[in-house]
Amino acid sequence: MGIVVSVNVGRVRDVEWGPSAIDKRPVAGPVAINELGLDGDEQADRRNHGGPDQAVYAYAREDLDHFEGELGRELRDGRFGENLTLRGVDVNGALLGERWRVGGALLEVRSPRVPCGKFKAWLDERGWVKRFAAEGRPGAYFRVLETGTIGAGDSVEIVDRPDGGVTVAESLRAYYGDRELLRRIVALERRSAKWDAVAEHYGA
Repeated sequence: MGIVVSVNVGRVRDVEWGPSAIDKRPVAGPVAINELGLDGDEQADRRNHGGPDQAVYAYAREDLDHFEGELGRELRDGRFGENLTLRGVDVNGALLGERWRVGGALLEVRSPRVPCGKFKAWLDERGWVKRFAAEGRPGAYFRVLETGTIGAGDSVEIVDRPDGGVTVAESLRAYYGDRELLRRIVALERRSAKWDAVAEHYGA
């Protein structure tokens, strides 16, 4: 069983590389969550971020610690734009379709975080997109199956783990064109509709 280290939200603001809400900051107290995410949280690019299948982004504190060592700099909770900073749970080893009870909400794993140019600009690290992808620590997007509240200190419990699934880390490789993994993903009952489009793009 894991724990919520912090709950992070951000508002859209104009920066030199365009409007963005990637600057997520920890908030105190329990935060209500609905089908589109946490109260007080926004997305600037609603075509590529947000929506029911990307309502919540979670990242492990252990993975932030790993990148602190790799980059030689402090990475506070929320620095990667995650809504939930978690500890003691394998976010990247979670299976697509896996269901987690987080505080008072029930969440379902849907997809990995795919690094983009704004993420690179925000971190200001040379070659960051390729470097982040190669590490296999993308974190996970979740769909909200049951609304509720989530706060720092809440438990994270895996309540349902489907058989023969694909992990979050593996699914990032699928997104970049691993046809075998894509075929396994499109066979899953609990999958985001975006995977069908990705599989069609690669002819999987």
